[in-house]
Amino acid sequence: MQTVDDIAREIVRREGGYVNDPDDPGGATKYGVTIHTMRRLGLDLTQDGQVDAHDVKALSENEAVEIFKTHYFNKPRIGELPAPLQASVFDMYVNAGGNAVKILQRTLAQFGHPVVVDGQLGPNSLKAVQDAFHSAPKHFVDAYGIARRNYYYALADRRPASRKYARSRSGGKGGWIKRAEEFISQKYHLTLAEHKKRCAKWG
Repeated sequence: MQTVDDIAREIVRREGGYVNDPDDPGGATKYGVTIHTMRRLGLDLTQDGQVDAHDVKALSENEAVEIFKTHYFNKPRIGELPAPLQASVFDMYVNAGGNAVKILQRTLAQFGHPVVVDGQLGPNSLKAVQDAFHSAPKHFVDAYGIARRNYYYALADRRPASRKYARSRSGGKGGWIKRAEEFISQKYHLTLAEHKKRCAKWG
């Protein structure tokens, strides 16, 4: 069974090294840790009195792993979710913050366990997840992964600059979609034709 450290290191590898894409609202990012996160945590790694892109570049893999474990796994209580669900929610939390939990809460409603959609894993949400998971373990994990994928498509619908993350230049699946499908059973992966149909309205 994967440990939280294992999952965090997979996320770091998936996120990759330093990037500063003007189309990414996250700004300068390394290993998935954004400059906004580093400013919020006060991580002045270069000790020059300000947190800027130089600090992002100075971030080590181990530092990124510890940030994720502390602030994106332990703090939002992801470790209290059923183990098979943790990797997907953890990965999404790194990618989309509290929206990861909101997606989970909306998925619960589809399984007949409505909760307040507030992005917080409180007692009611945690109990609802346990109930939904135990009634259909594998199906619930896949349903969450599919909801993640739908979230990415919907985000690209609303924000043209983000479409390059959902659709590759050749028209295939972009990084966002591939990332979501890593946590979905193969039988629920979209075919290339289905993906292209979903993106057709983007032109």
